[in-house]
Amino acid sequence: MRIEAESGELKGLIITGNDKFFSAGADLNEISALTAAQAFEFSRAGQVLMRAIDNFPVPVIAAIRGYCMGGGMDLALACDYRIAAPNTIFGHRGASLGVMTGWGGTQRLPRLIGKARAMQMFLLAEMVKADEALRIGLVDRIADDPIKDGFVLAEKSDGRKS
Repeated sequence: MRIEAESGELKGLIITGNDKFFSAGADLNEISALTAAQAFEFSRAGQVLMRAIDNFPVPVIAAIRGYCMGGGMDLALACDYRIAAPNTIFGHRGASLGVMTGWGGTQRLPRLIGKARAMQMFLLAEMVKADEALRIGLVDRIADDPIKDGFVLAEKSDGRKS
């Protein structure tokens, strides 16, 4: 969702999913069927997308409800702000499946919550509920309606990243 000032100037962008899933990540059946070359291209495409979000000229807000897993979590990590509903569950379950993210999550998560806590989440394939995500700094706030809260945040911004 685009948030624009009355002048039409873009002030922010909200990325969201539905009530049950922000994003469940990639379809692992599809991933397992990729050749090495296709897997490399898939990884590069995800990296390009995450870098575009990271470099977007106005604040990008992840309004997260439900499950935020794998590549979906990488997507949320690329955003400038993360607002979670109380029912949100985060996880990067790749280690339990023999895969690891290739979209920048292994770099962004430690920067956000610290190396030791990020390693614990990655290596134990740990799932984290919204209240714990707030406590460790994975999300900026918890809101009953993260989309509405995202609009308020974007409206208060001057349209520039801090």
